[in-house]
Amino acid sequence: MIDIKLVRENPELVKENIKKKFQDEKLVLVDEVIELDKEFRASKAKGDELRAEKNKISKQIGMFMGKGLKEEAENAKKRVAEIAKELVELEEKEPKLQEEIKTRMMSIPNIIDPSVPIGKDDSENVEVARYGEPVIPDFEIPYHADIIASFNGLDKDAAGRTSGQGFYYLLGDIARLHEAMIAYGRDYMINQGFTYAIPPFMIHANVVTGVMSFPEMEAMMYKIENEDLYLIGTSEHSMIGKFKDQIVKKQDLPITMTSYSPCFRKEGGSHGLEERGLYRVHQFEKQEMIVLCEPEQSMEWYEKMWRYSVDIFRNMNIPVRQLNCCSGDLADLKVKSCDIEAWSPRQQKYFEVCSCSNLGDAQARRLGIRVKGENGNYFLHTLNNTVVASPRGLIALIENNYNADGTITVPEVLRPYMGGKELLTPVK
Repeated sequence: MIDIKLVRENPELVKENIKKKFQDEKLVLVDEVIELDKEFRASKAKGDELRAEKNKISKQIGMFMGKGLKEEAENAKKRVAEIAKELVELEEKEPKLQEEIKTRMMSIPNIIDPSVPIGKDDSENVEVARYGEPVIPDFEIPYHADIIASFNGLDKDAAGRTSGQGFYYLLGDIARLHEAMIAYGRDYMINQGFTYAIPPFMIHANVVTGVMSFPEMEAMMYKIENEDLYLIGTSEHSMIGKFKDQIVKKQDLPITMTSYSPCFRKEGGSHGLEERGLYRVHQFEKQEMIVLCEPEQSMEWYEKMWRYSVDIFRNMNIPVRQLNCCSGDLADLKVKSCDIEAWSPRQQKYFEVCSCSNLGDAQARRLGIRVKGENGNYFLHTLNNTVVASPRGLIALIENNYNADGTITVPEVLRPYMGGKELLTPVK
C-alpha cells in the first residue's frame, strides 16, 4: 500500500506506474481515492468546525442563563442539539469513507523501482548473469521421480490415500538429503548473522492481508474452516506479521532473521499439480530469509540477499542464473524482485528455486510497523528471499549430482548432515 499523500500530490505518477504493470483497469481507483479523500477531509474539517462552534455556544448558554436571557439560552440549546445531530451523521460517515479509501488503496500497486524492466509477464523477465557452467551430460538423466524411486525415496500413492493429490512421502536417504539441504541453508544464514526462527504456521486474516495482495491470497492460501486462521504459504508471512502494530527502535535495525516452516499452497490455476513428480505440490518445506531495515538500506540488502542464494546453490554444485522480474510479473506490493533459477541437466533449461523481493514500506504500512526516529515515527522497509526450498531445490540437487551409474554424489557441504556419506547408492 502506497502513501495516500502520493496519490493526492502526484496522481499521474501513480497512474503511470499502474500502466507499467499492465493493470489499466485499476486507473479508475486513483481518481476514486482522490474524490473519496477530498470528501473525507471535508467531513473531518466540517466536524472540527462544528465541535468548535458547539463548545463556544455551550459556554454562552451558562452566560445567558446567568443574565436571565432565557430565549437566547433556549436558541443556543437548540443549536447545540442541531450540531450534535450533524456530528453523529459525520462520525458515522467518516469510518465508511475511510474503509472505501483503504479498500481501493490496498489494490493500487506499489511504485516499482526505476531499474525494473517493463514487460507483461514472466516471459519478459530479463536474465542478468549466470553462475556456474550448465553441464549437459553424455548420459541420460531420468525424470526426478524415477531417480528418487530407485532409492525407494518417494511414495505418492500412499500420500494420495491419506491426503490426496499434491502430497507425498519422502523416505530413506532421499528424505535425509532433503533435510540436509534445509539444515545447510539454515546454518549458512546463521553464519551470516541471521537469527534462526521457527514461526507459527497459521496466521490471522489481518496478517495475511498485511503481507500480500488479495489476488495472491485467493490463489495461494488455505483457510481453516470456522476459524480466523490461514495456513502460511511461506514463513515470511508470520515473520513479518510478528512485528504488526509495533514500534521498532532505530538502534535495533536491521533485523535479520532466517526462518524454517512447512508451506501450504493451493497451486490452482492453469499450471496445476504435477501428477508424478514433486515440482508443484500442495506442501513443501522452506528456509527463508527476512530483513527489516532503514528505507535507504533496502536496496543494499536486496543485493546481498539474492547473492546468498547464488552462493548456497553453487556450494551444492548447482549452476544458477539470476533473472530480473519485469513489471508485469511483480506482485502488487513489490518494488523490485528477482528469481534465482537452477540448471536442469535433464531438461537442459533453468527453473526457479528462489525469489528475492524488496517490498519497500508496503507491508510495514499495511501492518503498522514503524521506527521510532529522532524526528518522529516512520515506516521501515521489508525484504524476503528463499534460502532453499524442498522439494524443488531437491530436484536441482539430485539432477546436478546424478551419476551415470545411478548414484548421487553428496555435495561436500551436505556431508556433515548425512553422517559423512559421500555417495548415495540406489537400492533398485
